[in-house]
Amino acid sequence: MNSPHDPAPAPDSFVASRGADWITTPLTPERAADLLRGALEVERTEHGVLPHRLPARARVQCADEQLARAEAQPSGVRLVLRTRATTIELDALRTKMGYHGAPPRPDGVYDLLVDGALTRQAGVHGGNVLMMDMTTGTTETVPGPVGTVRFAGLPDRMKDVEIWLPHNEITELVALRTDAPVEPVPDRGRKVWLHHGSSISHGSDAVSPTAIWPALAASLGGVELINLGLSGSALLDPFTARALRDTPADMISVKIGINIVNADLMRLRAFGPAVHGFLDTIREGHPATPLLVVSPILCPIHEDTPGPAAPDFGDISEGRLRFAAMGDPAERATGKLTLGVIRDELSRIVKQRAADDTHIHYLDGRELYGRADHAELPLPDELHPDAATHRLMGERFAALAFGSGGPFASENRS
Repeated sequence: MNSPHDPAPAPDSFVASRGADWITTPLTPERAADLLRGALEVERTEHGVLPHRLPARARVQCADEQLARAEAQPSGVRLVLRTRATTIELDALRTKMGYHGAPPRPDGVYDLLVDGALTRQAGVHGGNVLMMDMTTGTTETVPGPVGTVRFAGLPDRMKDVEIWLPHNEITELVALRTDAPVEPVPDRGRKVWLHHGSSISHGSDAVSPTAIWPALAASLGGVELINLGLSGSALLDPFTARALRDTPADMISVKIGINIVNADLMRLRAFGPAVHGFLDTIREGHPATPLLVVSPILCPIHEDTPGPAAPDFGDISEGRLRFAAMGDPAERATGKLTLGVIRDELSRIVKQRAADDTHIHYLDGRELYGRADHAELPLPDELHPDAATHRLMGERFAALAFGSGGPFASENRS
């Protein structure tokens, strides 16, 4: 598949300086954008560049700190390059989350793929820590230095290399060094899957960036992923709908519901029209693209009990945090939302729209994770799936969506 000849000379835009053994590839916004996939925008910073998963026009329309952190965490974002290099170094400044009274969170992981196969994993030391007081919601940043992730001993041949950035750490890219020239990977003709969802789609408790369920599903489906899974922020925001509308894609999925319930954001009267408006906006830019609406996976605390969800700090000193539903099931009569109510409404909306839109489809999230799965793989904090469940969901989504007869099967793609 890969020819053994030497690469063509790298363009001047990709080689800035050459040391005794190193070639430095500049990471300006324009040049980094040629090597990055999965980001909608690249911002110049004091240290280098910061990939964003929402464009600036969306970011300025919401002052929510959680959304700002979520979209700047590069879930699904990767550097993709073609090179003969046997050693690659990437300087990066991370910002990781920390919680007062809890043990430090595990470091983010960089996954390195060679010709599509996971070959190395490493992390970056130093960086900033954004400390949060979960009882008050206040934060403070403890600054730290730029770190370096190093991958050595790579095959001495031309190869496609992907460096998947940590899905759960804000990552500023500072410098890229290699012992051979790099160039952008040419377009391989793979279709683009654009996905939006909550923290579960963002990656929640997955162990590494290629182990989040959308990345696993994309790999199995043979497609390029753009992941707009936004932790705590799948809230039917119009600016997110416009980002989906304006992003080129061959297939689109939107996973809706859990954040609406656990934020206690709206009532049934507002939810239905908000979903219609969200889908209408997407359709303005993608009138005939396969569009899959996915309802929430099973979450027992919210199946019949409305939100909001609140953390239980009883075991936080041991690194364990659980969530509980604080609503009253009787409040469903006044329009409060539960996951059961949301699934019924999404199914109704998609069925209604399908009368005029033959490219819209519905998937009950419990087909990805349901009651039998919960008995075997319970949600550790009552809200988020663990690593094994991410794999299960990725495999099932790939089979249901990309498999024969699925809405994203090759015969249905635009």
